[in-house]
Amino acid sequence: MEDFRQIQKRIEQLRDQLHYHNNRYYVLDSPEISDGEYDLLMRELLRLETQHPELITTDSPTHRVGAAPLEAFDTIDHEVPMLSLGNVFDHDELQTWHKRISGMLAHDDFEIVCEHKMDGLAVSLLYESRRFIRGATRGDGLRGEDVTQNLRTIRSIPLVLPKDAPDKLEVRGEVYISKAGFKKLNDDRANEEQPLFANPRNAAAGSLRQLDSRVTAKRPLDICIYFGRGNLPATHGETLQYLKSLGFKINPHSSLVSSIGEVQDYYNRWLEQREDIEYEADGIVVKVNSIDAQNALGSVGREPRWAIAYKFPPTQATTKLLDIGINVGRTGSLNPYAMLEPVSVGGVVIKSAALHNEDDIRRKDIRIGDTVIVQRAGDVIPEVVGPVVSKRTGAERTFEIPDICPVCGSEVIRPEGEAMDRCTGAACPAQLYEHIKHFVSRGAMDIRGVGQYLIAALLEQEMVKDVSDLYYLKEEQVAQLERMAEKSAANAIGSIEKSKQRPFARLLFALGIRHVGDETAEIFAKRFGSMNKLAQASEDELLEIDFIGPKIAQSIVAFFRQQDNIRIVERLRQAGIRMEADVAGPDNLPLAGQEYVITGKLEFSPRKDIEAALRELGAATSSTVTRKTNYLVAGVDPGSKMAKAQQLGVEILSEDDLLRTLEKYK
Repeated sequence: MEDFRQIQKRIEQLRDQLHYHNNRYYVLDSPEISDGEYDLLMRELLRLETQHPELITTDSPTHRVGAAPLEAFDTIDHEVPMLSLGNVFDHDELQTWHKRISGMLAHDDFEIVCEHKMDGLAVSLLYESRRFIRGATRGDGLRGEDVTQNLRTIRSIPLVLPKDAPDKLEVRGEVYISKAGFKKLNDDRANEEQPLFANPRNAAAGSLRQLDSRVTAKRPLDICIYFGRGNLPATHGETLQYLKSLGFKINPHSSLVSSIGEVQDYYNRWLEQREDIEYEADGIVVKVNSIDAQNALGSVGREPRWAIAYKFPPTQATTKLLDIGINVGRTGSLNPYAMLEPVSVGGVVIKSAALHNEDDIRRKDIRIGDTVIVQRAGDVIPEVVGPVVSKRTGAERTFEIPDICPVCGSEVIRPEGEAMDRCTGAACPAQLYEHIKHFVSRGAMDIRGVGQYLIAALLEQEMVKDVSDLYYLKEEQVAQLERMAEKSAANAIGSIEKSKQRPFARLLFALGIRHVGDETAEIFAKRFGSMNKLAQASEDELLEIDFIGPKIAQSIVAFFRQQDNIRIVERLRQAGIRMEADVAGPDNLPLAGQEYVITGKLEFSPRKDIEAALRELGAATSSTVTRKTNYLVAGVDPGSKMAKAQQLGVEILSEDDLLRTLEKYK
């Protein structure tokens, strides 16, 4: 008997500890023990309850993992109706509400509490003898569904209240899923190839109405309490604080104000910061603070007179998806977008919206002709959340990414492991500006006199249609461009001419072949020795090279399969660009045998460009200072590498020193 009493006492201790730590973690956001320590307490309680099922109670923390499925939900009559809020949508309507309430109270200096209007599902929680005994949805306001089993799984709901709590207490709150929780939930469902939830509110409502509470227990549900009924303080604000002291989670952003102007200020502040709120909020709730005043005002129909919802402009709407178009990005990516029947979202008329990529369209099962949900959050580009499947007629069409680029007609490929399809055309007008900018950059062909302004001017005048056209420009043509003096034109043409002597590896990098960086270009230059041999290489031959994977091999083969690309390379050859690697071995290069380490922030050139220039002159580059290091190039805030270099006697160069060395060998 003594052992049984000790076990019973231990079970009670474990429950008290777990209730306490649940409150610290899920309500106060201030845990006192690690997850591992919490799990040990829970496992011990589960073991003892399994051994002694007669000691299991409905308020045990073990009930949070869910129970056996129900066949259906019972209905519960609310002792006091759960009213719905009326809405106002602008400051004039808010003032009208305030004036009406002021007239009924015979004064206008009453206190008001402002809270976020959380976008979730309203529920009622009933406690008797300090224990949670029943929970229900709002339903029609008079009766709701009994979701007690599911509510027990929400860890921010206390199952047992402190000893000083009222013997009988009803609280009401909003069950919701945070934005972060919603993202993770949908990411997990996408990985499992399950349908995605349209928004956090739908996800919360669907999770709370699961007949199997074990499913509910796996969903990231939370709750904020906004109402209490029982032996409670005389104002709404004091009631919220009292409920917080009992272990309930309340909205952390509520505010007590004394004028309608302050209400508007609260609204404006949170409308501006809407995207920073951790949960979805579709407005604010404005409440008369005095409970006596609330009772005097009463309700009209099913709406309380003493509270109103001041709604934010909507961020979602439904409309018709007329077609799916394609934009070709500046890196060749094919970006599908929705062409929509115009619809107002968040005060802005939307005619098109992002669809991300083909996989996203398939995952969401979006079809041309669908009625779709469109979302606009802050200044972010509108996106299609998903289709309204119930409105399908059968005339909807599935979407396929085209096989050829809609801008230039080049082949479209999808590199292995990537989400985006890409145009392989080096002369594609949609990506030409960025392509030329890369081609003339320091790490590529290093054409100093051709900057962003000149590139834009050349394209605008249609003097350049691909990178090879740069080498056929005349000085007098460039000089005629707006804001281009004769000297500037001469410098540009001289720099273009000088770039013809850049090594083959630099040209290969400059061509902007997908996944071919400067180091990869060096590998190909050494392995194949010429553009002709590389162009004839098969995917299998490329894959035989160390460090070359399927993405790079596929990209190289696709590039040289395009006739436009072959034409550009041939024109570059005719212009005198070097198409073969240096015959001289690396030992004959001026910086052969030297190793450089660069540390700190460089002020004048990107580090990758400097490292490429060093390798071009035969030097090796490393990220670690060792006894083999010849020079440490120290930028701003060099850190511990400087001390290591000084310790080993490594010569230290400034960025200026290094640039002078590079210029000497140009």
